[in-house]
Amino acid sequence: MIMFNNVVMKKTPMALIGVVQDTGFIFQSTLQSLPSVHWAWCSTLTKQVQIFSVMQYIVSFLMMGPIISVVMLYLLWTDYWWVTASYTTWLFYDRSTHKQAGRRFLWVRNWTVWTYYRDYFPIRLIKTHNLSPSRNYILGYHPHGIFCFGAFCNFATEANGFSHTFPGITPYVATLAGNFCMPLAREYLMSAGVCPVDRATLEFILSCNGMGNAVVITVGGAAESLESTPGVHCITLKNRKGFVKLALQQGADLVPVYSFGENEVYKQLILDEGSWCRLVQRRIQKILGFAPCVFHGRSLFSSNTWGLVPFPKPINSVVGKPIEMPKISSPSQEEVDYYHTTYMCSLTQLFDKYKVHFGLSEEDVLVIR
Repeated sequence: MIMFNNVVMKKTPMALIGVVQDTGFIFQSTLQSLPSVHWAWCSTLTKQVQIFSVMQYIVSFLMMGPIISVVMLYLLWTDYWWVTASYTTWLFYDRSTHKQAGRRFLWVRNWTVWTYYRDYFPIRLIKTHNLSPSRNYILGYHPHGIFCFGAFCNFATEANGFSHTFPGITPYVATLAGNFCMPLAREYLMSAGVCPVDRATLEFILSCNGMGNAVVITVGGAAESLESTPGVHCITLKNRKGFVKLALQQGADLVPVYSFGENEVYKQLILDEGSWCRLVQRRIQKILGFAPCVFHGRSLFSSNTWGLVPFPKPINSVVGKPIEMPKISSPSQEEVDYYHTTYMCSLTQLFDKYKVHFGLSEEDVLVIR
């Protein structure tokens, strides 16, 4: 006989005791494993939120403008025609805002979604020198990559604390002017501090908007995106001198920025130069302003299948030392060439100084075309 909670029971068979002991062991083991199960579940959920955050940026970049344009046209033939009419009236009234420093909102730049976007890769902003609020700057961003993930994260959002890293500096990320012809897409871009890359807009920001402005230009543009693939360190810069001339005319200092890892997040089919497919790519790029790249990443739910989601590779954007520029209203070609060469040398030195730190070898070189 045994006593259990003051109740007299018959002697328990040994088999039953064994079952109870095994059950207790299983229960205890399950409790001990709960933290790891909970952590794995949270980690998976966090990763999916990060993927969603990156995809909303890609979809917004590719489809927001065209989709809303179609919706606006459709509404003209419905009882909600007044929505399109009202927005068109507003667009006419507000038509110059995006050309005059835009209309940014700090709360948009501080959206939590950008921190998940940042952490997916992750993306980091590395400061090497101070930027004085008493000067204006043109930041040359290299390389372009496919979607300029690093440029948007670091300069169009506060995910990496640009305002704290460079106090007193207001960044403007320059992109295709055509994006500002799209309804609502222009409002979205302006709210993050994105501006058209046309000369009139850049001149306004650098000459009529006070000091402490930093215009971020992906100098290589769409042409450079055609070279974007893992292991390639090739930028389009040798014949891109317009940004140097603008810097001289406005007395804005040039700052090289190299983003290690920007080319690693997608695999692209690089077509042979001179082939008819490559010629078609170049032709479309010149007409539309963007290049039809043949690339792939991973899928939404699996890293083993192809998709539009970029691979989670680290992107480290290193902001180099400012090159002090004199203000010359009508610079000669020799002056432009001199400072252009100085800029290329500074960018190359920046690449060579940090390449090993970010996973490249001493043998890797920056190719400038």
